[in-house]
Amino acid sequence: MSFKMDRIHVWAVDVKDEPGGVAHKLSRLDEAGADLEYVYTQRHSDRPGFGTLCVAPIVGLDQVRAAKAVGLNEVNDPIVMRVEGDNTAGLAHRIKHAWAGAGINLHGAILTVIGSKFVGYVTFDSVADANRAASIMADVGYAKVTTKSR
Repeated sequence: MSFKMDRIHVWAVDVKDEPGGVAHKLSRLDEAGADLEYVYTQRHSDRPGFGTLCVAPIVGLDQVRAAKAVGLNEVNDPIVMRVEGDNTAGLAHRIKHAWAGAGINLHGAILTVIGSKFVGYVTFDSVADANRAASIMADVGYAKVTTKSR
């Protein structure tokens, strides 16, 4: 069974919660040639009328300029890791159980299965937690840990 876990560097901005609010921001990135692998949106429960847009990767000067032009900034909270690998029944439980046993409290996670593979994003409260999670996966044979940044 093989797995890979990479940190992605996320850019975020608040957006108006209205039709086209996110599309406008994404259009500028599209024009700059961004090939986004991570797009996350969520309404603010404490600020009606607003939400957050998170994207990755932003690569190269043109994309950085486009991102900044629509108010996006690179953020380090939460720490987002892309996880992928071979799927088996009960895998999510085994991984999360190992992390819980190490005292790692996840910020969030979304995982999906496509055929015999899984892919997803796991968010951690700190770089230390993300690094410990990667080490735990490697120690128990869950992951091929890489240092590649997206």
